[in-house]
Amino acid sequence: MHDLTFPLRTRIALIAPALAVFVAFWLLPLVALLQASAAPDGHASAFAAYGAVLTNQRYLHSLVSTIVLSLAVTVATLALSTVTGLFLARHSFPAKRLMVALLTFPLAFPGVVVGFMVIMLAGRQGLIGAISARLTGDKWVFAYSVGGLFVGYLYFSIPRVIVTVMAAATKLDASLEEAARSLGASPWRVFADVVLPALRPALIAAGAICFATAMGAFGTAFTLATDLEVLPMTIYTEFTLNANLATAASLSLILGFVTWAVLALARSMTGAAVAATA
Repeated sequence: MHDLTFPLRTRIALIAPALAVFVAFWLLPLVALLQASAAPDGHASAFAAYGAVLTNQRYLHSLVSTIVLSLAVTVATLALSTVTGLFLARHSFPAKRLMVALLTFPLAFPGVVVGFMVIMLAGRQGLIGAISARLTGDKWVFAYSVGGLFVGYLYFSIPRVIVTVMAAATKLDASLEEAARSLGASPWRVFADVVLPALRPALIAAGAICFATAMGAFGTAFTLATDLEVLPMTIYTEFTLNANLATAASLSLILGFVTWAVLALARSMTGAAVAATA
């Protein structure tokens, strides 16, 4: 056995670049946000801005709407991606590579592009509106509502979860499923009692990342200019239009705390599997 213990100077040299990135891109901005969230007059309590945020109906509505939307996107994404990922992992067909490429292609699109695609699909001049106008006489337009935002978030969330499910499905022990079938279990029972528990760590990890991504997504909401107030748009409005830096910083920290709490909960539920799967 070789001794892999490095001298102290070598260890410091190895960890220094990562530590510098951590300080520059996480610790210092976090400290700046904490300072900005303090009362601007310097005399009131440092938590005054947080109290104002948590007692303001508009900010509370924005926070709750963002959490509910993110949860809905997460649940829908997990349901669709689990079925699709399992199918792609367990079946081979001529166009499989092409299908996987098409399903994961949205990973290359930024949120602004996704927003424009939703407008082209369900906007005033969109495809759905044109078809519905011919079939029913009414033009269905929902790109600029919570429905459009939901579709946009779903669009860029599904590829991430599909890739995770496919990777986890290839590691499942097929003998357990065969044993369940030999004991008379129906396909649904095999899925619910064998496959789903085996995929649980991967699904929890992917769901947590999906939730965190939806919570902080800005480009799609900004492009759709939706009337629905989600927290990233509220932060942007407070910072740019109202010049309310303390409130914007407080809202940013609250958003970050909620996201961190969900990720920490997912890690506590699955242990190291979250890091490995994500």
